[in-house]
Amino acid sequence: MVKLSIILALAMSPVFTVGVQAQESAAGLPDGPAKGMVEGVCTGCHQTSEILRSSGYTRAGWTELASTMVDLSASPAEREQIIEYLATHFPPNAMRAPKAAPGDVQVTYKEWQVPTLGQRSRDPVEGPDGSLWWAGQWGNLIGQINPATGEMKEYPLPPNAMPHTVVLDGAGNVWYTGNKNGTVGKLDPKTGEVTAYRMPDPAAKDPHTAVFDQSGTLWFTLQSSNMVGRLNPATGAIKLVTMKTPGARPYGIKIDAQGVPWVACNGSNCLVKVDPVSMELTEYKLPDTATTVRRLDIARDGMFWYVNSSGGRLGRFDPRTGEAKEWLSPSGPKSHPYAIAVVDGIVWYNESGMRPDMLVRFDPKTESFQSWPIPSGGIHAGIVRHMRPTREGKLLIHQSSTNRILLVTPLNVVATP
Repeated sequence: MVKLSIILALAMSPVFTVGVQAQESAAGLPDGPAKGMVEGVCTGCHQTSEILRSSGYTRAGWTELASTMVDLSASPAEREQIIEYLATHFPPNAMRAPKAAPGDVQVTYKEWQVPTLGQRSRDPVEGPDGSLWWAGQWGNLIGQINPATGEMKEYPLPPNAMPHTVVLDGAGNVWYTGNKNGTVGKLDPKTGEVTAYRMPDPAAKDPHTAVFDQSGTLWFTLQSSNMVGRLNPATGAIKLVTMKTPGARPYGIKIDAQGVPWVACNGSNCLVKVDPVSMELTEYKLPDTATTVRRLDIARDGMFWYVNSSGGRLGRFDPRTGEAKEWLSPSGPKSHPYAIAVVDGIVWYNESGMRPDMLVRFDPKTESFQSWPIPSGGIHAGIVRHMRPTREGKLLIHQSSTNRILLVTPLNVVATP
């Protein structure tokens, strides 16, 4: 558990640079007896703009939400002042209310709240034995869940790694991207030993999303550094290439059936093909110049599906013709689609700009949508930044704000003629 004194110390630490940004936005908080206390506690992990932009909660809601972020049990008086301030100044509102799309499919959610509070758990993935792995970015750890028993274990990482995602290799090792310290790391779950591979270029600062190709080579993006990387696990050799478009901000990455990596551009209207041998980049521009793409996925028929995050649309790209088609998401242009996965021909993604964060299902055969709010215990607090399917066709998602990993099971799927 994270104690109040630790959170206050983190808020003052130069390591938590986000705290500095948060303090700069603290002027937006309304005056009140606990304003300074809220600034000190909450900005250890996020900006105060997250409070200003929230959907607001009742007193019970703020109490539950705060309990998933920090342990204030040692300071009950301060806890009550913080909750009273938040409930008074930020009651429930509809500023970012979503528009739900009705339908015949039902989904169920199974939730696990991870042990270390404030870690912002994210990017869960299923292992060969059915165990679930996640990255605890702000907790600087990798976690494992036994879904049958609910038992969880957390593995500490080298200082300042701040893992952004986890992927698994064929030998049972867990790989992560050291988003803060410019490394890619390998965790051996049997021993807890971590091997870190540092980027060969000091300009490569932020390994982001990673994926293995069919031959066992690890590919990864570096968003702010505007690079794509390749790592040979056998030798540890890393090769980097810079994106053709300045500020393209490579984000999501997937491997097609031919073993070719494809990258989504979060700073430009492009999808990028990477030659797996030469690492030469081929850029495909999407029609709307205002488009930015967080993530993409590839269906069995070879079609690419992507989220037009800036435009609030779902997109389909045909790599054979270069043609793209888009559909407006149910909650509209400001819905900010984020994570995406294609499972058995159905496209799933989330609307991260809404409160609550919405899980959206799209059937390409009927071009129809259905959506549901994503829970975080008894409240709704996003957001999903990555989703991946299980072998049984379920979805693994997360709610990093409340340190939760979720398993989504679709029910009574209606067959399409």
